[in-house]
This record gives sequence, C-alpha cells and structure tokens, in this order.
Amino acid sequence: MVSTGVIAIDATILATAVPSVVKDLGDFSLFPWLFSVYLLAQAVSVPIYAKLADTIGRKPLMLFGIGLFLLGSILCGFAWSMPALIAFRAVQGLGAGAVQPMSITIAGDIYSVAERAKAQGYIASVWAISSVVGPTLGGIFSQLNIWRWIFFVNIPLCLLAATLIYRNFHEKVERSRHRIDYLGSILLTVSMTLLILGVLEGGQAWAWTSLASIAVFAVGALLLAAFVLVERRAAEPVLPLWVLSRRLLLTTSLLSLGVGAILIGLTSFVPTYLENALGVEPLVAGLALASLTIGWPIAATLSGRLLYLRFGFRPTVLVGMVLAVAGTAILALAGRHPGVAVVAIACFTTGLGMGLVASPSLIAAQASVDWHDRGVVTGTNLFARSIGSAVGAAIFGAVANHVISASGRPETDPATATSSGTAVFVAVLVACVLTVAAGLAMPKVRADTAPAAPDGRAERTDVVSAEPATDRA
Repeated sequence: MVSTGVIAIDATILATAVPSVVKDLGDFSLFPWLFSVYLLAQAVSVPIYAKLADTIGRKPLMLFGIGLFLLGSILCGFAWSMPALIAFRAVQGLGAGAVQPMSITIAGDIYSVAERAKAQGYIASVWAISSVVGPTLGGIFSQLNIWRWIFFVNIPLCLLAATLIYRNFHEKVERSRHRIDYLGSILLTVSMTLLILGVLEGGQAWAWTSLASIAVFAVGALLLAAFVLVERRAAEPVLPLWVLSRRLLLTTSLLSLGVGAILIGLTSFVPTYLENALGVEPLVAGLALASLTIGWPIAATLSGRLLYLRFGFRPTVLVGMVLAVAGTAILALAGRHPGVAVVAIACFTTGLGMGLVASPSLIAAQASVDWHDRGVVTGTNLFARSIGSAVGAAIFGAVANHVISASGRPETDPATATSSGTAVFVAVLVACVLTVAAGLAMPKVRADTAPAAPDGRAERTDVVSAEPATDRA
C-alpha cells in the first residue's frame, strides 16, 4: 500500500502545478511530454519487469523500481529546463514500471479471488487518500512557488516503502535462467516514441502532411510491425502474444487501454482548464480533480461483494462504462460553461465508472492463469493502460495545442482555455465510447472462489470460468 502510494501521489500531484512549471521553465507546448514520456517509459518497462517477476521474484524488482523512482524524483527536482525535466520524468517512469504492477501482482499471489476483492479495495483506498493529498500538496507547492518539492516529497516516501518491503515481504521463488528480449524492448520503445512524437509535434513543429510527419509515422509503424514479428520468434518475448490470443485477456487489455486514455485526459487537463478558464487557485483545481480518484476506490472496494462475485465480471464492467460515459459526457457538454462544481461531479461519476472497470477486469485476467503466468498477465494489462495513457496524452495534447494555435492567443487566455479544454473533453468522451466496445466483447465470466493455499498462493480452483467453452481460461 505504501509502495502504491508513492506512485499514486505522483500521478495526481504534478497536474495541478503544470501552470507554475511552465511559468518557470517555459515551453507550454512541451508539457504533454511530461506525462507521455513518463507513461511511455513505464509502459515499455512493465512487460520486462513482469517477465523477470515470474523468474527471479517480485521483491527484488519492487526494491529496484522504488530506487529508480527515487533517483528520477531527485533529478526532476533539480531540472533546469523543460527538456531536462522531461528526460528525468522518463527515469521516474522506468521506476514506476516496476512498482505499480509488482504491488498488484503480489496481492494476486497471496489472496484468493474473494479475498482479492477486499485486498484490492485496500490498495485502491491508497488512491483515494493520494487523490486528496496529491492535488493538495501540488496546489500548495504551486501557490508558494516551490513546485520542485513536488518531486522532493517522494524521497521519504520511497525510503519508507523500500524499508517496509525489505523487512516484511518474504517469498519463495523457484529461480530459473531467463533470456531478456532486448531487441523486442528496443523496437517497442523506439516505435512508440516515434508514433507519440508524430502525434504531439504534428501541426506544431511540422505540418501534418509534411515529409517529416509522414516519415515519423511510417517508420514508427514499420518498427511496430517488426516488433510483432520479433515477438513471435523470441524465446521469452517481452510481450507474449499468447496473452492477446485469449478473448478474456484481449478484451481486458483493451479495457485497460481505454481506462489509461480516459484517466490521463482528465488528470492532465482538468486542473489546467480550471486554473486558466476560471482563474481558480491550483489548490481548488486539484481538489476538483481529486473527486475522480475518490470515486474510483469507492467503486473498486464495493465491486467485489456487491457486483462481480454475484453477477459476474462483464455486467460489472458494463455498469462502470455507463457511469464513465455519463461523467465524460457531462464534461464535454458543460465545457463551454466552466464551473468547479460541475467538473467535480463529472469527475466523481467518471471515477466511479473507472473503479468498476479497471479493478474487476484486472482481477478477472489475473484469476484466469497460474502463478507463473500471473506476473506477465498483470504486466500486460498495466502495459496496455500505460500505452493508453501515453498515446492519450499525446492525442489530447495535440488537440489542445491545435486549438490554442488556431486561436492566436496564449494558453492562459480564459476563452482559449475554455475552447481547448472543451475540445479535450470531447476527445475523452470519444475514447470512452470506443472503450464500451471492449466491454461488450468481453466474454461472460464468473468467479469461482477458493481459500488461499498455505504458501500464500491461490489454489488451482481459484479460476475464472468463461463461457462459451472455447474461452475457458
């Protein structure tokens, strides 16, 4: 929970301080990279960590991730320019790529499906606390013009998390030799970087139809295709394609992809929208955003006993998607008439929906495989969420930059902020509607619960049964 808190606070603390960071370092058009590069680094490293977790254990990787995140935080605190800050955010992302999936994987190891609902609720409660602490600290640091403490505050948290994991978490691992898919990792990193670069810089650094734009997208697509070919032949692929060959795992990964895009669209643009369109203080904007991550853990905590253990995972996910569509639709429709209360209500509703989608779909995916595959499945699911967030940040950033450029006025102009924010919210609504398709395609599944085994692992009867039989995991 403490390890998760390190990542959770970082996910919400920066968004409220973006205007202050831009005021100090400049280059507003580059600010989406603060989120995209972090999420891209997290995304491409998650499958590697997940594979290693199933061979050398969860604990070493958790400690390594915390240490790397700590290093990145210190470097970010001393950043002297926006490009430097972006580079150091990548280091943070590489650390977060280990911490977040390992914490969830550990919970999946030591609890049965029924117990996992409660355990995941405890972990989700960390996000509720962080959703208040993060924006509050971010707003305070921003108003005091000491935004660098956004990163320095991670130092004691990282040290505490590492100490607790080192002293209290013990595991038995059957160590085996492993081969790292370096070529696949490089191809994935470079291809996604080029595609995100093309989205973010298109219409800014170069025209969409220019040779540079076409070349970036073409090379990125070719490298992504090469990555797929490499993964088919790799002895230990960074992203096993078998994970995407099962309907349950494929649809839950697509759901996670959509969740990532929706979340980053709101967390990175709601505070900036409120601060520039209404002129509210960063602290107020942060608290409005906090309603999103308050709704999430509430729904996640209640989802098990009230919904998916009774009615199945698919109905739970569909209820969540209805709430998410309603919340994002309120934002899109009310965007032209900004108001803190309306934004907070819309974010809370969306958060409730996300809590009924993200946690149940991940638990369904985890419970469908044995221990030695659970790290890979968890990693793939969170990889999809990180890719969704990275690409979403790029697309939404491109939308906002286009509107700002077309207006001919600065991003701090209230009318421009209102227009760009509304455009982003409409794009988020579109992403939400597209995600509904993944929920509809998800097979009907139910949870067959069983107590945890003596060694902490779930018994073999701890599975997810899927209908029809061809989808049985």
